[in-house]
Amino acid sequence: MTVNDTSTTTPRTTRLGTAAPLTVSALGLGCMGMSEFYGTRDQAEATRTIHRALDLGVTFLDTADMYGPFTNERLVGAAISSSAQGRDAVQLATKFGNERLPDGTMVGVNGRPEYVRSACDASLQRLGVDVIDLYYQHRVDFSVPIEETVGAMKELVDAGKVRFLGLSEAGPQTIRRAHGVHPITALQTEYSLFTRDLEDAVWPVLAELGIGLVPYSPLGRGLLTGAITSASDLTEDDSRSSGYFPRFQGEALDANLALVARVREVSDRLGCTPGQLALAWVLARSGDEVAVAPIPGTKRTSYLQENVGALDVELTPELVAELDAAVPRSEVAGERYGDMSSIDA
Repeated sequence: MTVNDTSTTTPRTTRLGTAAPLTVSALGLGCMGMSEFYGTRDQAEATRTIHRALDLGVTFLDTADMYGPFTNERLVGAAISSSAQGRDAVQLATKFGNERLPDGTMVGVNGRPEYVRSACDASLQRLGVDVIDLYYQHRVDFSVPIEETVGAMKELVDAGKVRFLGLSEAGPQTIRRAHGVHPITALQTEYSLFTRDLEDAVWPVLAELGIGLVPYSPLGRGLLTGAITSASDLTEDDSRSSGYFPRFQGEALDANLALVARVREVSDRLGCTPGQLALAWVLARSGDEVAVAPIPGTKRTSYLQENVGALDVELTPELVAELDAAVPRSEVAGERYGDMSSIDA
């Protein structure tokens, strides 16, 4: 079997968290791009992609109320409802906290307890489910003590509306304080060969407290797939073509593409794609210290199947070290976001 053939791939699972463990598929599916940010949308293809994911054992689905806004949860909920596997086969994750208006206007980050409760009820309705498996605070609201926000999230668990709690883009002290209110099952944050900041201060806290890691953008927003060769590959309605993502701009893009070329050299030797190798590197980080379940986003079945092939790329410690050397943290050009002010330190 080649790593591009997913017909005989055996589904794998990962156990996120120890104090409040949730078993999910080893590879998840980020659904954001099906509704917003990454160019044109095709709801029929998005639904086919979700159905194919479930067929392949990719049952950990990730959405948020702000995607669309609001439309992505409806899309994901409808796709689950119409799937052959049904709701019970899915580990469903969604998020609150980035408040938006129906026209897309960004209101701001909201962690007030009353908002937590109303946002959850709205998400349940849009998703068409009775309970959310993993409920994240999407961004930390620095105007509200984290204890108050997580206290309201705990109430949702007690009420049977949510099974497990998560945080997104939270710093070490915020994680500790939140975990003191209710066990945190997972932290979702950006992590890839191109983004390794969390290894310094966040990773040790996750290991100490027994919290799982759910990396979003494990493919560097598509850069690590090798499919983007120049800025002209991005359409005007693709958010990566804006200044908000500096790694896709000018000289930074050129420098980062040179790093992707190094990844391709290794992937060619192994007989896989650069994206599969980059995903395999993230998957290889999962272990006894921190359980890791990445959620690469895609809106097409072809890319989904390529991503699933990463599960069959086995990386030895020597290959992991080779990739670490090929993509040094210091050589990745540009911030991951243009405005990092909403990211918890």
